[in-house]
Amino acid sequence: MTPSTSSLQLPALGLGTWSFGGGEYWGAQSQGDVDQVVSRAIELGLTYFDTAEMYNAGASETSLGLALRGRRDGVLIGSKISPANAEPATLRAHCEASLRRLQTDRIDLYMMHWPIHSDSVRHFTKDESVIAHPPSTRDAFLTLAALQREGKIRHIGVSNFGVKQLEEVLALGVTLAINELPYNLLMRAIEAEILPFCRSRQIGVIGYMTLMQGVLAGDFTSFDELPPIRTRTRHFSSKRVGSRHGEAGLESETLAALQAVRAIAREQNLPLPDLALAWSLANPGVGCVLAGCRNLEQLEENTRARDLKLSPVVLSRLNAVTEDLRQKLGSNPDFYQGKAHTRIW
Repeated sequence: MTPSTSSLQLPALGLGTWSFGGGEYWGAQSQGDVDQVVSRAIELGLTYFDTAEMYNAGASETSLGLALRGRRDGVLIGSKISPANAEPATLRAHCEASLRRLQTDRIDLYMMHWPIHSDSVRHFTKDESVIAHPPSTRDAFLTLAALQREGKIRHIGVSNFGVKQLEEVLALGVTLAINELPYNLLMRAIEAEILPFCRSRQIGVIGYMTLMQGVLAGDFTSFDELPPIRTRTRHFSSKRVGSRHGEAGLESETLAALQAVRAIAREQNLPLPDLALAWSLANPGVGCVLAGCRNLEQLEENTRARDLKLSPVVLSRLNAVTEDLRQKLGSNPDFYQGKAHTRIW
């Protein structure tokens, strides 16, 4: 774990639970599989479970709570509150709802899911009055601090916050344990400013989208083979279904980087996802890396990657073959929205 001003200590590999409970984004998910995955994850030392109130409309929290019955004290739970629900009274009510779904009396890490402003809030609510007049960052984080004092949450965190947004929260006297951010071989924007800032302020970093929702795990020859919901980032053309970034995209550059990474994986006789996970885990500025899984087989594969140590030469080569893409994507860490409407600054 990256040194932090908080006492929170997370394992190097954590379990993302967006699929738990089943839903439109990831499809059906049986509770039996969830129970098996959670039980085995604890045995393997993957004791941090990352969820959010928005994941499958609360079903992820409910499913995780069911799977953790009788073993709550041996694990750490992280959940997230929508920025649309950050008005103090609403935030309190939603925190209590998460506690009930998780069947626990405290959440170890409670994060603001995205910064609180109109461009962010509009993706969490259709209430035009909330979009036009978002909750106050000050009021929201002072409420989180109060919930922390009351013992309902142990540590305060954020997700997808940029340097200026972090500075705004820190100026309130709030101790931030974690900033959860997108990070993988094809998404390296946080290296420019956010990672160095978090390290200087001793804010731990959790990396998510480590396999870019399957792009760094699948064996395909064309991006057209991917489900449209996986091709909405700035890597892909804005003409693709569901895209909202308004940019030309970098499909040829992304494919070239992916092919180069695949070639290195073959040379090292490693599965592509193992290599991608190990690369993320090797960054000393990222204390915990999340990987989701649907079944025991996927869990065992992820855990295998946790124990893989890449040589400095291989790490350097991976950085080199993805550098052109990193440069062209720029330092905007919002991979779904272009610079004009980025939610992170």
